[in-house]
Amino acid sequence: MLPFKLVYHEGYDLNLGAHIFPSQKFRLIAEQLKKQGVADEQDFLRPEAASEEDLLRVHTEDWVRKLQTGTLTLSEIMKLEVPYSRELAEAFWLAAGGTILAAQNALRDRFAANIGGGFHHAHAGFGEGFCAIHDVAVAIRRMQHDGAIGKAMVVDTDVHHGNGTAAIFKDDASVFTLSIHQENNYPGYKPPSNVDLGMDDGVEDDEYLYALMRAVNRSLDEFKPDMLFYVGGADPFCEDQLGGLKLSKGGLKRRDRQVFVEAHERGIPVVSTLAGGYARRVEDTVQIHINTIVAAREVILAAG
Repeated sequence: MLPFKLVYHEGYDLNLGAHIFPSQKFRLIAEQLKKQGVADEQDFLRPEAASEEDLLRVHTEDWVRKLQTGTLTLSEIMKLEVPYSRELAEAFWLAAGGTILAAQNALRDRFAANIGGGFHHAHAGFGEGFCAIHDVAVAIRRMQHDGAIGKAMVVDTDVHHGNGTAAIFKDDASVFTLSIHQENNYPGYKPPSNVDLGMDDGVEDDEYLYALMRAVNRSLDEFKPDMLFYVGGADPFCEDQLGGLKLSKGGLKRRDRQVFVEAHERGIPVVSTLAGGYARRVEDTVQIHINTIVAAREVILAAG
């Protein structure tokens, strides 16, 4: 049994079929967590879809309505880069509800993970890069609306810049955004986060971890968030098809563990979501995400 909760719903699968984004990974992660003995059935919570009220704290009414009715333009679908379906929209609604539920549980347990979410390219009025609804932003706004938190920090470790996060929170002093990513990669235009760490092509474990933890420590000390939302990217992995960094599986787990340690030592609850992951072998992507959960368990159990 884990000392925290995992949030998962079988409806997270975006039903993309043969696609570079392996959306079946959500199911595979949940299955492997149980098969490997990391978690059992009672560790999982099943979310409800986010409400329209929740979504409209972040997204425009026009964009939400288009997703509800399937009336996206061809250019909007091309920007989204995934085929629209009713199941797709429902999956994004569920992912947002899942990150809200994880945030609510993190307040009690100091950590919780959504085995989904992390859709950081979604903007207020459009989607792009496989992301239609920004679940992390929706959860932050819901937690602030409920008075559960005042300030939030987003630490985004996807190999691609968190452009939607930066754009949504650009004028908001209550949310601090940090993105570590490959500079010469998608998206072309990168709106400024509070801290942007653009890594050169081919960067390996030690250089990456030094840059990240130096920035995380300084940002935590200066901003003092009430909650940290961790977007755990699997795509800095050396064998990722859409990334050009060279981190090992061990380096990625060290990354997760070090961020969790720094937050835990400061008493800051952590909400973890997934991100990226386009390895040639989907099994590698799945294991990288599982290692994030293992790293969190190790940190919390070591702290007693």
